[in-house]
Amino acid sequence: MKNKSLILDLPAIWQTRGFVFLSLAVFIIPFSLGHWQFLTGSLVNACLFLSALFLSRKNSWPVIVLPSLAVLSRGLIFGPLTIFLVYLLPLIWLGNFVLVYLFGKFLPSLKFPLSILLASLGKALLLFSFTFLLFGFGILPKLFLTTMGVNQFITAVLGGFLAWVIYKFLNKNGTIKSGS
Repeated sequence: MKNKSLILDLPAIWQTRGFVFLSLAVFIIPFSLGHWQFLTGSLVNACLFLSALFLSRKNSWPVIVLPSLAVLSRGLIFGPLTIFLVYLLPLIWLGNFVLVYLFGKFLPSLKFPLSILLASLGKALLLFSFTFLLFGFGILPKLFLTTMGVNQFITAVLGGFLAWVIYKFLNKNGTIKSGS
């Protein structure tokens, strides 16, 4: 029996393995890498792109939600400013969803690199726009404008290209095959 992912038609066992691996990875990465925001963000975004490739939309939700919960529960990356992350949680989840959704929509008709860039831009623009509003209302400090704008775009693009390398490696070795 096969389950339809956003991009690939994979056997159920790959759906299960991908779900478990990616869900664990996006929760563990913020704990193990500490304050290295660019590395943490790039790896988490790679997992988001991979979830678009390998998981059903329903199974992508833990990968979309768990990273920010891990950061919040551990108090990493923003240190004493982590409390402000509470205001951003729904926006981060929405941004992660936008990344997965747009990538899944663009990839069938556009090349992989362009799909990565457009999905990354969509996520970054959404996060920056709402962060700018919250900053304007005096809810968030200025630091978050860079963190939720340019940094989000850079880590999403880096993560997307890492996911592309992983996908090409798995595809080249015959580990995965696209369904019709």
